[in-house]
Amino acid sequence: MQKIKDPAFLLLLVAVTAAFFWILQPFYGAILWGIAAAIVFYPLHSRLRAATGNRQNLAATVTVLLVLAVVILPVILVGASLGQQASGVYDRVQSGELNFTLYMERILEALPGWAKGVLNHFGLDDPATAMKKLAEILARTAQSIASQALGIGRGAFDLVIGLAVMLYLLFFLLRDGEPLLSSAKAAVPIRPEHTAILLNRTSEVVRATVKGGIAVAAVQGMLGGVAFWILGIPGPLLWAAVMAFLSLLPALGAAIVWAPVAVYLLATGNIWQGLFLLGFGVLVIGLIDNLLRPVLVGRSAKLPDYVVLITTLGGIEVFGLNGFVIGPLIAAIFFVSWELFRGPQQDS
Repeated sequence: MQKIKDPAFLLLLVAVTAAFFWILQPFYGAILWGIAAAIVFYPLHSRLRAATGNRQNLAATVTVLLVLAVVILPVILVGASLGQQASGVYDRVQSGELNFTLYMERILEALPGWAKGVLNHFGLDDPATAMKKLAEILARTAQSIASQALGIGRGAFDLVIGLAVMLYLLFFLLRDGEPLLSSAKAAVPIRPEHTAILLNRTSEVVRATVKGGIAVAAVQGMLGGVAFWILGIPGPLLWAAVMAFLSLLPALGAAIVWAPVAVYLLATGNIWQGLFLLGFGVLVIGLIDNLLRPVLVGRSAKLPDYVVLITTLGGIEVFGLNGFVIGPLIAAIFFVSWELFRGPQQDS
């Protein structure tokens, strides 16, 4: 790579780069998910390319069509159904018919003395306040997802444009991925061996987050929704979405939703329903993470659970839904960059 000695040209380079990213900012979500999809589905594209006699255009087209049919269309159909169901649940929450605080207070009142003693032992002098806080969090989460679902129709045009940009970008990233990657490596002002490590680490984290985290969360949410549907709990699809959303957070997960519901059912005399949900939650939903995550992800993320949790929450706070990928990705690049910075000092 050439060294830039002209300060004016360097200033121009920085300015035009900033302007380039600025004009891309309205589509950064579509670009992010296009790149993520390309990383996740590139192995499939490679196999299709080999099967089609190295026809890049055909292999890329088939891969994009498969992504559209297997991933995007089902998500759109579920989103449409979620919007219809969320409308009813949202109205019931607004009218007070669904009162989460009341449900939590009933659970608290039905707890045996030893359970209340355990809560006091852990310093929860006012457990009612803690239960109400949890109820408020669940209510806000449900209402937020419901509001997003109801807003899908209003933002349909933006959604279509974003999907079109994502699929268009995905096609070219698959077709021209190798030369684009070579050009990027040559353009980045970092030592080639460091660039290779950073790019490999980025690919690993994106695959781990998208293929593992989202897939496991979707399965846990689906199973939780099926259990709620069997038990006749209102809005099972909405609660499935809430559980899937929470399942993306390590060490928390769908139990934040199904566990209080199981306790409520037991406390209100619905013994078999409560036992069923408790057993299903522990033995099925709770084991999904342990069974599927090693198969789908292995140890690709190479990040401690607490780092993934904090960076996921921080990413959501800063970037919204896209933060599920961006947060852990920034954390991975942070750790790898410091490892690379420290490595040459040790070698020398």
